[in-house]
Amino acid sequence: MIGIIAVLLACGSAPDPSTPQQPGGWSPAERALIASIAGVPELPPSPTNRVADDPDAATLGSDLFFDVRLSGNGEVSCATCHDPGHYFADPKPLSEGLGQTTRHAPTIVGAQWAAWLFWDGRADSLWSQAQGPLESAAEHGTNRLEIAHLVATHYRDRYEALFGPLPPLEDRARFPVEGRPDPGFINGPDHKAWIAMTEADQDAVNRVFANVAKAIEAFERTLLPGENALDRYAAALQAGDPTGGGHLTDAQERGLSLFIGDAGCINCHNGPMLTDDAFHNLGLPIPEGKAPDMGRAVGARLVLDAPFNCQSAYSDAEDCPELRYLNPDFPDFITAFKTPTLRNVAETAPYMHDGRFAALTDVLAFYQVLPGKPAFGHRELTLEPLRLSQADLDALEAFLGALTGPPPS
Repeated sequence: MIGIIAVLLACGSAPDPSTPQQPGGWSPAERALIASIAGVPELPPSPTNRVADDPDAATLGSDLFFDVRLSGNGEVSCATCHDPGHYFADPKPLSEGLGQTTRHAPTIVGAQWAAWLFWDGRADSLWSQAQGPLESAAEHGTNRLEIAHLVATHYRDRYEALFGPLPPLEDRARFPVEGRPDPGFINGPDHKAWIAMTEADQDAVNRVFANVAKAIEAFERTLLPGENALDRYAAALQAGDPTGGGHLTDAQERGLSLFIGDAGCINCHNGPMLTDDAFHNLGLPIPEGKAPDMGRAVGARLVLDAPFNCQSAYSDAEDCPELRYLNPDFPDFITAFKTPTLRNVAETAPYMHDGRFAALTDVLAFYQVLPGKPAFGHRELTLEPLRLSQADLDALEAFLGALTGPPPS
């Protein structure tokens, strides 16, 4: 499941010469900034999903997440790209299911707080994000009718206990074995099978497809980030210990000072999840031979038109302010991608929306000079080259290592 969140961003605003650089002797303003990026907050609600926090839904969702039968070849599950051994991120640069995708699958850990999913934000909930890869030819390569039949065969009792009776899927004249809307391939068998169904039967299958994804979200909401060294350090500072309990090394303290000060990382990597949940154009060069990826400029339109978005008949939400105020024509969306969480960032390489950087050292080297000019749009205006000493770059990388907590159990 690709998508899940998002560009390692924002180390590089103009230095502020007034910012004290005194690790261990933080000013009140610095202490407030440190507190603002530490601590795992209470899990936010998921208004579009009434079973989001139902333990039975989470158990069903876990089984679905790891079920390779939810794929065209019986070999791909959500865990194929969201590897539990890699903090539910993909260790490969470009994720692979039945084929190779054009983007890297980021971590799910921390995605529970995100308003937008996928690197381009084309989904507005974890459950609607989960649907995309299931029907993607390069990922799971299955379809909603096949999924509905699988649920009826293998998960009927548990599904119906949560969501009510399944439609009469045994009636193959009404509910073919396979099918889905595929407007890009209208002469294909899946699309033909789908359009031959009545609207009422299509709606019934869509609801099963939505409910399967909602169960998967319920499981994903249990994959919470664990406490890291920064969290413990900030808590000690708040408790009155000027040393932060010794939870950061000297190098990590220096890196933290840079992060909230001269390096400007906090401009975009802010809040407890260390992301502003926004979209930025970093001016990354387009790889030779690759088509340009327009990012949020396309994703904003897709989410507004998405059949399973917050405003759809399959959503349990009463209000959808994020969609209501979204302007898809915002010019800064061109080749902009979502700011990822930095929690556990040292353990979730590679980096960027296309996995182009193998290590944090490579990411910092990019921000150090910000080479070239964007092929489309303009680079994020708050970004300026870091121009740090090697010792400070090393300190910044050391601090990023302090953001690692235990993996979800």
